[in-house]
Amino acid sequence: DNRREDIEKWQRELDAITTQVQNYGDIKTEITTCTLEIDQLQEQLSSHKFIQQKATLDLKKIATLENELDSMTSTVRTDSEEANIYDELSTAFGKNGIQALMIERAVPQIQENANQLLSRLTDNRLSVKLELHEGRIDRLTGVRSEELYINISDEIGTRSYETFSGGESFRIDFAIRIALSKILSSRSGAPLPILFIDEGFGSQDSSGQERLIEAIQSIQGEFEKIIVITHMDQMKEQFEDTIEVIKTDQGSTFLTV
Repeated sequence: DNRREDIEKWQRELDAITTQVQNYGDIKTEITTCTLEIDQLQEQLSSHKFIQQKATLDLKKIATLENELDSMTSTVRTDSEEANIYDELSTAFGKNGIQALMIERAVPQIQENANQLLSRLTDNRLSVKLELHEGRIDRLTGVRSEELYINISDEIGTRSYETFSGGESFRIDFAIRIALSKILSSRSGAPLPILFIDEGFGSQDSSGQERLIEAIQSIQGEFEKIIVITHMDQMKEQFEDTIEVIKTDQGSTFLTV
């Protein structure tokens, strides 16, 4: 009976061990599966670590780029401010800026001086009127330019400069030129060195020539020297100092009379 009981006990133990051995096979399969999963997870972990390292480097690069961007933004802001200043200076010193302002202020004075001389040259018959009008729009600045119109009045009325004869045009030119010279002289604070008057006397009658001579003599104090170039003998006689240019076969020479 004791042996029988032992045999039954051992049989129960054997059955338990057999069950455990069977279960061990299933556990081994599970271990193999888990091992494969662990390997996959380790591969994923390695991949994620690489991505993390790359992201860290990218973040550092982004931080560097942000600093560079801030620096460039500051530089652009400074350059933009300077560009605006230069644009303002360009406009100020352009033909529609200070130049235009100076011309606007000078035009009345030029007109007054020109009319004083022109009145003597034409026996109070002609007077000049200088007017500034808006011209074309400047493509760079978008500002309209100013154009100078020269209108001449006589006993008939006011008309454009181009409608007058050669003799009248010469006297008008002469008066405006002297007026411009006076402006330059007054702004420089010293007399202008030399005034050249080249021809044009042939377009004048005797009365006109006399008035031109008187006008030239009246402005002698405005210049250190006035040089009149002419081929007309009657004009040469009106000046004390003359230089006569003579053409020869060997070339041109001159005599001081």
